[in-house]
Amino acid sequence: MRTLMFRTLTLSAAIVASSSAYAVTLDGGAVAAPDQYGAQVAADILKKGGNAVDAAVATAFTLAVTYPEAGNIGGGGFMTLYMDGKPYFLDYREVAPKAASRNMYLDDKGEIIENLSLVGARAAGVPGTVMGLWEAHQKFGKLPWAELLTPAVGYAKNGFKIAAKQYQYREDAQGLFKDSTNFNDYFGSMKVGETFRQPELAQTLERIADKGVSEFYQGKTADLLVAQMQADKGLVSKEDLKDYKAVWREPMGIEWRGNVVYTAPLPSSGGIALAQLLGIKENRAADFKGVELNSARYIHLLSEIEKRVFADRADYLGDPAFSKVPVAQLIAKDYLAKRAQEVNPTAISDTAKVRPGLEPHQTTHFSIVDKQGNAVSNTYTLNWDYGSGVVVKGAGFLLNDEMDDFSAKPGVANAFGVVGGDANAIEPGKRMLSSMAPSLVTRDGKVTLVLGTPGGSRIFTSIFQVLNNLYDYNLPLEKAVAAQRVHHQLLPKDTIYYDAYAPLDGKVAEELKKMGYTLEDQGWEMGDIQAIRVTGSALETASDPRGRGVGQVVK
Repeated sequence: MRTLMFRTLTLSAAIVASSSAYAVTLDGGAVAAPDQYGAQVAADILKKGGNAVDAAVATAFTLAVTYPEAGNIGGGGFMTLYMDGKPYFLDYREVAPKAASRNMYLDDKGEIIENLSLVGARAAGVPGTVMGLWEAHQKFGKLPWAELLTPAVGYAKNGFKIAAKQYQYREDAQGLFKDSTNFNDYFGSMKVGETFRQPELAQTLERIADKGVSEFYQGKTADLLVAQMQADKGLVSKEDLKDYKAVWREPMGIEWRGNVVYTAPLPSSGGIALAQLLGIKENRAADFKGVELNSARYIHLLSEIEKRVFADRADYLGDPAFSKVPVAQLIAKDYLAKRAQEVNPTAISDTAKVRPGLEPHQTTHFSIVDKQGNAVSNTYTLNWDYGSGVVVKGAGFLLNDEMDDFSAKPGVANAFGVVGGDANAIEPGKRMLSSMAPSLVTRDGKVTLVLGTPGGSRIFTSIFQVLNNLYDYNLPLEKAVAAQRVHHQLLPKDTIYYDAYAPLDGKVAEELKKMGYTLEDQGWEMGDIQAIRVTGSALETASDPRGRGVGQVVK
């Protein structure tokens, strides 16, 4: 057991001022990516003199080929950046099509139609990935755009070897999509260890390399996407594509123990949730003193904190362009102190009494640092494995099923079991609420940690636990990433989720069951953390052993 040291936590949605003179020279660059191909491409770009953004763009396009269950050009995401000593945040989340409506997934009795928000063309939001990568490159890129797409074109044309586990959530994607989409026409021949080629996707990437972002949103690729929508009764139109915009937003800055954690603002719930998790835990510091990592008491304390964060998430959070979200109140010191007082350190709080506190998910992540200390933390997604299962015929890429992240019916859980309210109801042009939280930790104006993960509603709780492992329990980076993770999200009542990589069993499990918890193997691995730590000028990486990722320091 360890004695824990805590400092005062202050929280702010404002950016903490960066030093005007930013001069960092590291021993090299580094990448932690979810597969060997993405990692190698990033390393090659860094070696050529590209910066962190160049490497991120090349990696993202490569993963759209080699990691088709999550890497994408038919989805969207978020990017947290630290460039020349200043933090930035880019929102390229999908939006609801103009023809979308609040009750579009309900039958005439007002009940949810099974799988309509998850499978098929009507599940897809307007994709943002290509626009997001273009915007990042326009603002910060050094190497030519076309050069950054060349590796992805090569893998699409010449092929890559199928991994033993080319899924995270949906083991039987082929069976799920068989009767309702064209998924098996494109991906039905995937066999472990064999080379897989995607000639249509290669041509699409070549067009985007040659003509830039306009090709995807107004060119031949746009025409093919809209034709697929019309054939499958989807909603995304030419006007939707033409009007799509990525948005530069102010990142959320969390002052924490002498560090600043930069992470995702709305329309992701991830940043607010992470701020609340850290803040409430700091207020309950005495409860954690001498508590062993992943003991029954530790897991209970996390569950008590997490259930309150999810109660707030469900009621208040949504696209800030459509709802007035009380961000400052939700992360205010006095509010977090009040929420912390509600925690019961020795028994389970009654779920029915855990209410919002103010008065009247497949995804993939990679982290990159360049020699100059610039950093990119990028999480992007199709939502569930292989998205909606719809492939754009003639263009070869999968479309997302991100519309499921809206509240199809307030109070009814989505595919991750998370409930939402009116703030996240479906509206045309609205960005659906996310849990993605690509994050950077800085100290004295310099990046010290870059991390993020897929995992739907488990994203911010996974990042929170890795931060605890590093800063409270002083675990080495690799062990901090590999350690057991658990998750509690208010509903289902008193349920703690774990994964098969690090099962919740033995004495700890028995103690939690005696307290009244239900323990459940969630059936898929809890995240795929990709992390880089910078200590002085030295770099180290850690890729989650739950996935097939690769970390590489580039000298």
